[in-house]
Amino acid sequence: MEVKTHTALHVVKGAVVKVLGAKWTASVYTNGNHGRLTVKFNRKPTNEEINEIERLANEKVKENVPIKVYELPRGEAERRFGDEMYDLFPIPPEVKTLRVVVIDGWNINACNKEHTKTTGEIGEIKIRKVRFRKSKELLEISFDVL
Repeated sequence: MEVKTHTALHVVKGAVVKVLGAKWTASVYTNGNHGRLTVKFNRKPTNEEINEIERLANEKVKENVPIKVYELPRGEAERRFGDEMYDLFPIPPEVKTLRVVVIDGWNINACNKEHTKTTGEIGEIKIRKVRFRKSKELLEISFDVL
C-alpha cells in the first residue's frame, strides 16, 4: 500500500501545482493508505480549489498514464529537468546519481522511493483534511488512497 500512497503524492502534487501554482514541497509523509503533502503557500485554499485538486488528481489516476523513472548522473538530471525536480528539502551534495520520477506534463521529482508503474494502479484519492499554517506559510494536504 505504501507504494500506491507514495505515488499518489506525486499525483496530488501535480494537481496542487495546476490549481494553486504551489511549486515547492516542504515535506511528505506516508503511512499505509494515508499520505500528507506539505507545500509552501501563502493562504488557505477555498473549498472549490480543494475539490478541484481532488478531481484533477483522480482524473490523472483514471487516465492510467505511465510513471517513468530515470536514473541519471546528477549533472545530467539537472540539465534535463532543472530545479523543477527539487523540493525545499535538499538532496545531499554527495548524492551523485538521481532517480527522477516523471508523470509527463504533470509532475517531475527527484525521488528515491518505489512507485507504481502507472497512475491507474493507485486507486481513488480522497482529500481528508487541509491545514494552512500561516506563520510558516505551509499548506498541509492530508489524503487517503481507497
